Amino acid sequence: MSWAISTLAVGVVTLLLIQRKLYPYFWDDLMYYARVRRVGSAMMARMKRGVVTYLQCFELQARNIPEKPFVVFEEQILTYRDVDARSNRFAHVLRSHCGLKHGDVVALLMNNEPDFICVWFGLCKLGCEVAFLNFNIKSQSLRHCLRSCGAKALVIGPDLIRCVDEVLPDAGLEVWVAAESSTHQSIGTLLDKLESASPEKPVTDAPQPNLMSNFLFIFTSGTTGLPKAARISHIKAVMCMAFLRLCGAGARDRVYLTLPLYHMSASLLGIGGCIELGATCVLKRKFSASQFWKDCVKYDITVFQYIGELCRYLVNQPKTAEEVAHKVRLAAGSGLRADVWTQFLRRFGKIQIRESYGLTEASIGFVNYTDEIGPIGRARFLMQHLPFEFLKCDPQTHEPIRTDTGHCIKVSKGEAGLLVAPVMFTNPFLGYAGDKAMSEKKLLRDVFKSGDVYFNTGDLMLQDHRDFVYFKDRIGDTFRWKGENVSTTEVSEVLGCLDFLLDVSVYGVTVPGYEGRAGMAAVVLKDGHGLDGDRLYSHLLHTLPPYAWPCFLRVQTSLDVTDTFKQQKGRLVQEGFSPDTVQQPLFFLDASRKTYMPLTAQLYDHIVSGKIRL
Repeated sequence: MSWAISTLAVGVVTLLLIQRKLYPYFWDDLMYYARVRRVGSAMMARMKRGVVTYLQCFELQARNIPEKPFVVFEEQILTYRDVDARSNRFAHVLRSHCGLKHGDVVALLMNNEPDFICVWFGLCKLGCEVAFLNFNIKSQSLRHCLRSCGAKALVIGPDLIRCVDEVLPDAGLEVWVAAESSTHQSIGTLLDKLESASPEKPVTDAPQPNLMSNFLFIFTSGTTGLPKAARISHIKAVMCMAFLRLCGAGARDRVYLTLPLYHMSASLLGIGGCIELGATCVLKRKFSASQFWKDCVKYDITVFQYIGELCRYLVNQPKTAEEVAHKVRLAAGSGLRADVWTQFLRRFGKIQIRESYGLTEASIGFVNYTDEIGPIGRARFLMQHLPFEFLKCDPQTHEPIRTDTGHCIKVSKGEAGLLVAPVMFTNPFLGYAGDKAMSEKKLLRDVFKSGDVYFNTGDLMLQDHRDFVYFKDRIGDTFRWKGENVSTTEVSEVLGCLDFLLDVSVYGVTVPGYEGRAGMAAVVLKDGHGLDGDRLYSHLLHTLPPYAWPCFLRVQTSLDVTDTFKQQKGRLVQEGFSPDTVQQPLFFLDASRKTYMPLTAQLYDHIVSGKIRL
């Protein structure tokens, strides 16, 4: 018997050693797969009980855990019952005084505050379709957004009335403010009517929503052009609610949400994630790097959600006592650079980073549920909630390369490709409101066989031989120089490792007499530092091939970014590297001197005339 036990023990140890050597992430994969299956089973069980939509999931939690805090905002605490009752009151007011009904499109223009959620849910209870508006947009964009989504009415926050001054005369819709009074005679008020409204859910004749029908409009914005109103289906919204659970959050967590609610990340992943868990959301009006860790300590935060450069802002803050006294154990989000990732973990303690990738328009997504730094997710067979492919594309046009039969070609592992996913029930694409042409541009047809339809993410990805997926670049955010494609993300990460640079934005600029675009970087220096051209050259020499080196530098005091910290490069590209156009200090890569030299008007003339070769 002892011989058998010893043999079994040796066999188990041998298998574990083989697994660790050949399949080091097997247990991570298996545990995540089990979590996905549990989430899917719970969703199906809810649907069998008639709990189908995002709103119905919230109402279920309001019945199950009515006294649990749902939203903490500054000194306010609203339980699940409080938010349910207040949203019911808003629904009654919006129907009786505003005349809103099932099928109406209502635009919502509010800052982060509890009433954003209460008004949103109140409109949903009437069967209205809500359009979230970016509170930073100006008159032209605001008019465009209201027209494109077909809004019948606009609900605004009391501190944003000034935003509609320029559009009121010709907006052609009713405007209501979530306040007790208004200085505008043409703007109605809501809060003064709220107390007399019933806290019970209004009875409507609205039919049960179709999971494929439209739930929300969320506006997506690029670096140029007007925003597009992406239609968000009910099934997409419900699938987003699983995000925090898939990242490892639970019902006892307190989730710190600083991102703007008009974005999918905050409203569907963040608020929806808290609802799905039955967790508490600590809502912040606006992200503050200096207050972040103080808030985490004050509110006993255990999970926070990030996007883009939020973590980088934190690592660039002066050290405080709170940054090591917090209880944060998990950070979930997207867009975290590998260099910042490493610094963040080294400085702020044992916080699990769950980097992810997702889209507003489609349900395709990844989560890096391991501790590997850099990837946005895994692509093992077990983890494929949705089928996806990486396609070969033309480096100039970024269009998929097709064979003689007209079908697309998959890339090999280790090769960057265009991420696409089939349009199907679990990955619907409802298109953009009022823009059929733009909607059609996002679709690829006859990809692998006649008649199939795939959603084109517009993002280049790479799957390595360990099955990790890396985000390489967004199409249009790359440049080709000296016959090679250059990833702006890669160059930004390399430059970001230098201790005298606070912020970096990399892009390509046109140079007369040259094909493609030369690399250029707008940089922000840290306080007390100057541009060290010698160190920068030496760093590039050891980290990037020569064709990827920025030929020009532009030193600025700050960079233009959106509310979710996405860099705005359109103006930088247009202004190029001319000293007559750019007011900030410019520098030129002088390879002969192995440094960056100030770019004078004379040097500029020599470059564009060809006297100086790049």
